[in-house]
Amino acid sequence: MLSPLTRNRARGSPMDLRTRISTALTAAMKSREAERLGTLRLINAAIKDKDIALRGEGIEEGIGEAEVLAILGRMIKQRQESARAYEEGGRLDLAEAERAEIAVVEEFLPRQLSEAEVAQAVDDAIARTGAASIRDMGRVMGVLKAEYAGRMDFGAVGPAVRERLA
Repeated sequence: MLSPLTRNRARGSPMDLRTRISTALTAAMKSREAERLGTLRLINAAIKDKDIALRGEGIEEGIGEAEVLAILGRMIKQRQESARAYEEGGRLDLAEAERAEIAVVEEFLPRQLSEAEVAQAVDDAIARTGAASIRDMGRVMGVLKAEYAGRMDFGAVGPAVRERLA
């Protein structure tokens, strides 16, 4: 009998994000990559923290792929801000360590959309929601977040949506 992971591979479907992270964590342990292992443990801890928070709200199944992608996105933003602060403070060694963590986290994110693809996605979302004014911005952003979680920077997309709806 095939394990669920082997069955998924046999069917050609990609491993889910949690499985990829767990597999990478095990590999880092075996190869004694301390920095990578530390970052992977932080990722795992953030996911488990969110799962525990949901259990407290009565939701047993844990977080989905979209929420895991959102957690990874937040981790990258935090590290980018830290790296910038370390550079301004003259601590280039700490800034480099933050960038190394960013590289590990980015391994688990899907390919980022190009500017042209983001513009097309915004136009499609506006057309699908029938958005006509700035009041409809929330609906447009909701569609984009549901479909493109982890694939675009919503901090940069927000002003583009606002501009098109103005």
